Amino acid sequence: MATFEIPLISMPQRFEIALAGVTYNLTVRWIEHGQFWSLDINDQDNVPIINGIPLITGEDLLSQYEYLDLGGQLFVSTDFDVGAPPTSSNLGSQSHLFFVTP
Repeated sequence: MATFEIPLISMPQRFEIALAGVTYNLTVRWIEHGQFWSLDINDQDNVPIINGIPLITGEDLLSQYEYLDLGGQLFVSTDFDVGAPPTSSNLGSQSHLFFVTP
């Protein structure tokens, strides 16, 4: 099993990243009315794969999408309280997104 931290910052962002040997375009944005971070995963041609995944702690964010065979799991963890969700200001510094491969 290998764990890789996906580098994030506390602001909306869009970037390309290789996970399990496949290139994806990720979009992370703060949803103000719900007070949470949201993740979109697109393929390298920017075709949507999964949209609107809330970045919550304690669960594999990809578990309901196993049929897509994305090659791993996504987890969010917060340094000071592993169960606390990322805030608008601590994503990437105290709250982290990890990709775990089998």
